[in-house]
Amino acid sequence: MGAQNSKPVHKKQSRVVMLGLDFSGKSTILYKLKMNQTVETFPTVGFNVESLEIAKNVFVTVWDVGGQDKLRSNWKEYLEDTDVLIFVVDSSNKFRIQDATAELLTILNNENMAGVPFLILANKQDIPEALSTTELVKILKIENYDDRAWEIQGCSAYTGEGLAEMVNAVLRLLKKPRDP
Repeated sequence: MGAQNSKPVHKKQSRVVMLGLDFSGKSTILYKLKMNQTVETFPTVGFNVESLEIAKNVFVTVWDVGGQDKLRSNWKEYLEDTDVLIFVVDSSNKFRIQDATAELLTILNNENMAGVPFLILANKQDIPEALSTTELVKILKIENYDDRAWEIQGCSAYTGEGLAEMVNAVLRLLKKPRDP
């Protein structure tokens, strides 16, 4: 009777929410992953959502939510049932890093984010004088979040450098047990 083949294959769709200040590169990263090309993007009003197969039979729905100041108060609406948070930082813009730090703190302290693993993407590493991932760990106070799994990855949405490593980091974080 072929009992081995009678089970339907269920592909769990993990929910990945990508947040960060406007102009940090979220949409450019999303579409580089989706289409493997750099596309011209404009500030996202609302959100972009795409389903991606990031490994064999590993599917994620990525929510890229607009980062303009007036939209950030709505971020909390996207956090429920998040499997992994990706927080994108423009590592070349030292003037806005404190704003990014404050927003990250607000997100990680949201009740829906308790124990949710996160990835910091230090984007724009191709720009001279960009902050290193080591500097960003200190500035963003990431070491304070030992209640959950986290990683940091440098990348360039423009060149694509570091995006394969980003996908691998998301895969590792999806496998981590979610702390209560």
